[in-house]
Amino acid sequence: MPYLTSAKAGTPKAGVGIGFGVPGLAHPLVAPGEWAQLARPGTPLHWVVLDVAAGPGVRPDPLCREAAGRLRGAGTRVLGRLDTAFGARPLGELTSEAHRYADWYRVDGFLLDRCPSGQAELPGTRHTVAAVRAIRDDAHIVLGHGIHPHPGYAESADQLATFRGPWSDYHWSQAAEWTADHPPERFCHLVHGVPRAHLDEALLIARRQGAATVYFTDRTDGTARAGGTTGAGGTGTAGGIEGLVDPWETMPGYWDDIVSRIGTGVSE
Repeated sequence: MPYLTSAKAGTPKAGVGIGFGVPGLAHPLVAPGEWAQLARPGTPLHWVVLDVAAGPGVRPDPLCREAAGRLRGAGTRVLGRLDTAFGARPLGELTSEAHRYADWYRVDGFLLDRCPSGQAELPGTRHTVAAVRAIRDDAHIVLGHGIHPHPGYAESADQLATFRGPWSDYHWSQAAEWTADHPPERFCHLVHGVPRAHLDEALLIARRQGAATVYFTDRTDGTARAGGTTGAGGTGTAGGIEGLVDPWETMPGYWDDIVSRIGTGVSE
């Protein structure tokens, strides 16, 4: 991987307040208790992604509107998920979905999921970000690369998701050298399959790599079962891959534990 950090660049950064970025849950009809948990006072949330039906859907969903309203009332940003298909989707489709999210759910910004990461696609992504920012001037924009993109992407968004994947990869991951030029609040890491026994280690990795927004879960990708539940987008897929269960659709079994750890901090 290019731009790998030196030991100096990878040292922990003092004063970083880690919080959660929740990449999406199952529909509130399927997981009402989990949506209610997110709205509890004192939960260290930076944002929660709302994915109604692989996007905003074709009509307003009253349960999703109610869930988003509770979170926004508790002071948490709600982001609409826009699937860029790695830059393949037309701008008109994305802006139409962004308008529906804004009109129906009053979202505070957008996650541009499956965002391209190469230099060649950078101008197109900048154009897309500018178009959705025009819908809401103060929109919080997260680019969901899942890997370290070309450094130029940091100029376009509020945050970059520079890791999205399993604990087996995260455990050995390294931050790109250029990320040391930006504060930790610019980066988020989304990791599934994290065992409870390794929560402290995962939090330390995030701090050392300079990511202030995290989401760790013990849920994993798995083969979809016939008749099984689907994710918030109703697709029953993980990251757009048919046949895989979305590890983000249910909250981790150790949710209360990790909330308390982040609330009290993790020692070095």
